Amino acid sequence: MAKSKRRKGGGGAPETLAVPVDGGLAELVPDRERPRGWTLLLDGAPQSHVDLDDPVHLSFEYQRRLGHVADLAAPPGRPLQVVHLGGGAFTLARYIAATRPRSTQQIVELDASLVQLVRQQLPLDPGARIRVRSADAREGLGRIADGWADLVIADVFSGARTPAHLTSTEFLADVRRVLRPGGQYAANLADGPPLSHLRAQVATAAALFPELALAADPTVLRGRRFGNAVLLASDLPLAVPELTRRVASDPHPGRVEHGRSLTDFTGGAPPVTDASARPSPVPPPAVFR
Repeated sequence: MAKSKRRKGGGGAPETLAVPVDGGLAELVPDRERPRGWTLLLDGAPQSHVDLDDPVHLSFEYQRRLGHVADLAAPPGRPLQVVHLGGGAFTLARYIAATRPRSTQQIVELDASLVQLVRQQLPLDPGARIRVRSADAREGLGRIADGWADLVIADVFSGARTPAHLTSTEFLADVRRVLRPGGQYAANLADGPPLSHLRAQVATAAALFPELALAADPTVLRGRRFGNAVLLASDLPLAVPELTRRVASDPHPGRVEHGRSLTDFTGGAPPVTDASARPSPVPPPAVFR
C-alpha cells in the first residue's frame, strides 16, 4: 500500500487518514459524534460511513434504504446469503452480520488497495462469515454459483459514476442467474435532471424482473436535484407497504414508487444493453460540498 498521511485532529481527537489507492485518494475521516465512527471518501466523494461500535447504525440515506431492503428480505434474524458488488467500508455487510448472525456474505471490490486499507483500519468482526474478493464486479459475479444468493446488492462507483458494464440487461441476467427463486436485487443508483439514467435503469430491470420498487427522496424523483435512489427487483412480490412505511419514517423521509406509477416514471425509456451502455452521469460539484 502507498504511504499514508495523517491529518491531526484537535484535542486528541482521531486523525483523518489519507491513503492513495487504486481508485484515487481514499480518506478516512473521524466522526466527531461517534468515538469509533468513520466516513470513507474517495477523491472527496463520500462513499461509506461505519461505526465499529455500532454496526447497525446506518448514517447515509441510501444505506438506510438498503438496510430496510435487507431487513425485509426474510423473517427477522434468519441468516441470508448475500453478494455485495462494491465494498466501500463494508457497511452493509457489517449491518447484515449484526442483524442476521450466521449470514454468509461475499464482497466483490475491484480496488485491492482500498480493501487492504479498510481491513487494516476498520477491521471486520473475525466471527462474521464475510469473504472479500478483489475483482471487477461483473467478473466476480460470474464466479458465483447459480441460485446461491438471497440478496445481491450493487453499490459500485468509479469516479463517482456507475461503470457502464454494470447497467445493462446482460449484467442483470447474470444477477438473476445468481439469485435464488424469490431472491432480491438492490442497486444504489445516482442521477439528476432529467433522470435519463434512472429511468433507463428501471426499464432495464423491468426487462428481467416482474416485480420492482424504487425508493428515493421526492425531490430526486421529481428531477429537482441530483441524488441517490435505491432500485429493488425480484421475481416474486416485494414487501412494498412495509418498505414504504420505513422509507417514509427515515430521518430524511423518502418515497417508494412501484406498479403503474413506476412504469409511468420510465417514460418509455428502452432497456440498456451492453452495446448501448454508458456510465451514470457525473455528479455536479456542489453535491459533495
